[in-house]
Amino acid sequence: MSVPRQGPTGSGAAAVGCDGPAGGAPERVAGPAGPEPGRGPAPAEGVFAPDSLALNRKLPLWYQVSQSLRASILGRPQDASARLPTEERLAAHYGVSVLTMRQALKELETEGLISRHRRRGTFIEPHARRVRPVRLLGSVDTIVAQQSGERTTVLGHGPAAVPADLAAHFPDCAEVTAYRRLRRDAVTGEPTDWAENYVRPDVAARLDAADLGRWPMTKVLRDAVGVPISRITDTVDARLADPETAGLLGVPLLSPVLHVTGVTYDTDDRVVDVALIRYRGDRFSFSVTVDTHRS
Repeated sequence: MSVPRQGPTGSGAAAVGCDGPAGGAPERVAGPAGPEPGRGPAPAEGVFAPDSLALNRKLPLWYQVSQSLRASILGRPQDASARLPTEERLAAHYGVSVLTMRQALKELETEGLISRHRRRGTFIEPHARRVRPVRLLGSVDTIVAQQSGERTTVLGHGPAAVPADLAAHFPDCAEVTAYRRLRRDAVTGEPTDWAENYVRPDVAARLDAADLGRWPMTKVLRDAVGVPISRITDTVDARLADPETAGLLGVPLLSPVLHVTGVTYDTDDRVVDVALIRYRGDRFSFSVTVDTHRS
């Protein structure tokens, strides 16, 4: 089953290619110094500071905001404040109405990620469940949220030949940069999945592997490197655990695992990353919502 996910198509870093972006040596993209559309005033000191969001007008705004805030909450540092800004400040931060913000917060409250108290404010639940099924409505932030909140160990990275079965995705590359990562449940420490990412070398030159310890690859590519992601296509199939997968995930040899191949495209329709992810069959569920509404 292949599932395309549409990402924001706004401005970003220069288009990428194996020969590198035009205009000199690549560099990491720094965040903006002040407010901009979709990014309101900074939260007060001692209040949780969520990530910014580029809104896609083709998707429900409350849904995009809830996905982005969920990703921020699940990927928060250990010392982050548990108190959220007020509805008004959050609405200004995301560039949406207070009613939209209220609907997004209601979604997170229903999921048990936050609790709301009259006169006291809104707080992140300290023991909020961090592993949730994927619900796809077309947002890249959905994938970021699903993969956030886990402890990630970078097992290794470096240049590698393009695997034969991925050559069609990298027709102009003789070599890519490979990253190997193991993710564990943040509470129990139990392995949940392990991944191999094959990234175009000019994009990898701007990628700090240390970021992968905190954020999923999708977020690192979009927010830290500045790749303008247009879409991601997932192909999901069931496989049997090989010796390496069985050892890393702590499951019996030849037990069922869910294998996901995720192909990430930039706005020039070039593949920038191919992810091969093996999920424990008892720790992952995949749900797709198909909207039959016709515009």
